[in-house]
Amino acid sequence: MSGIFGIVSKKNCADMLLYGTDYHSHMGTEYGGMAVFGKQFYRSIHDISKSQFKSKFYDDYKTMKGPLGIGVISDRDPQPLIIGSRFGNFAIVVAGLIENVNELGSELLKNGETFGEMSSRGINSVELIAKLITRGPTLLEGIEGVYDRIKGSASILLLKKEGIYAARDRLGRTPLVIGEKDGEYAIATETCSFLNLGFRIKKYLNPGEIVFIGKSGLEEKALGKKRNQICAFLWIYTGYPASSYEGISVELVRERCGRSLAKNDDVQADLVAGVPDSGVGHAIGYAMQSGFPYRRPLVKYTPGYGRSYTPPSQEMRDLVATMKLIPVKEVIRGNRIVLCEDSIVRGTQLKNFTIKKLWECGAREVHIRPACPPLMFPCRFALSTRSIGELVARKAIRALERKDTKDVSEYIDQRSKKYKRMVDWIGKELGATTLKYQKIEDMVEAIGLPREKLCLCCWRGDY
Repeated sequence: MSGIFGIVSKKNCADMLLYGTDYHSHMGTEYGGMAVFGKQFYRSIHDISKSQFKSKFYDDYKTMKGPLGIGVISDRDPQPLIIGSRFGNFAIVVAGLIENVNELGSELLKNGETFGEMSSRGINSVELIAKLITRGPTLLEGIEGVYDRIKGSASILLLKKEGIYAARDRLGRTPLVIGEKDGEYAIATETCSFLNLGFRIKKYLNPGEIVFIGKSGLEEKALGKKRNQICAFLWIYTGYPASSYEGISVELVRERCGRSLAKNDDVQADLVAGVPDSGVGHAIGYAMQSGFPYRRPLVKYTPGYGRSYTPPSQEMRDLVATMKLIPVKEVIRGNRIVLCEDSIVRGTQLKNFTIKKLWECGAREVHIRPACPPLMFPCRFALSTRSIGELVARKAIRALERKDTKDVSEYIDQRSKKYKRMVDWIGKELGATTLKYQKIEDMVEAIGLPREKLCLCCWRGDY
């Protein structure tokens, strides 16, 4: 999932744009980009797959002058793009995933359209969205028309010399929030980007809502709908602890998840730990409920390594997982450890680079407690899980059934014998003393939204 950030300021916005965009660095690992409008458009895009956003843009932002700007941390496509159109020039950034990008691209090519942002992956989905927008009778209708054509999700920031259009995904899979400070405005995926820049949350955009922010302030362009299916994984893993979505704190949800794990557990342990960083909040909640002390047998070397889940290649994921966590032998040796994790996707990193380190340092027992149920389906709305075959739960099912199985309903049912066999298989594969997943109803309760307002596709397969 990408993260996007925009600024409408009364002065040069480049410094706030740099830091606001940087606060989305946990959302993607491929490209970073910024565009500013002053007397002209200024733009910079860098590959950030092997370096930090700030280090790449620290010199660039000093040459950008203007009161309006948008930025992005992208999990796939280079952006922002600057487009010349009959509506005038504009810059655009997008967070989300378009499933039918090739289908729509082929249709546009047959109608005489051209694309300039081709790569080995094919058509740049941000350029595709820009092309779809420019086919509308007006800019606003063009933005609205995008959601009639795409399969997937897209939240959009579109920068013109007059201001910024902000459009939240019609189904609300990805968040978009407005912040305000002394007549200046920020638009962000992550509310944590507001805090140190002095912005206060003014409005959580509804699904499909479109606003325009310019010299006259905030203007409503399309009301959107109250119906929502926001990604539940934002609270469990993807989002930053200091952020909130739909007014619900990420950190508090994680603590409640940990409490639920402990309430449903009867294991005896000497300490509780979380896999840094996203497992920490869950572990704190577990410790609060269980009374076992929270300690740090694994510490993350934060300066050099980001998330091991988001890089696109297994080689890079393994490298980050190997290097970022450093075991503290004196805390580990001889102890029974409850290790809380946000989720188990492929299982390879947890097995080879986390649990293995605990055993090698003399752990007596290792009890794994993920804060969500087994992931059973790839995400259709963001580059999170990419295929069924890579999911450890599906590997377990394939091993137990000795074939690929389309109907996995019994394995989803946490009361069934097949579910228990699957969990036992995964636990043995990981090398854990015990493995116990969060119940889906407890996860939903921890988030605090009605079930129908959450996208649970990667656990349930429906949406």
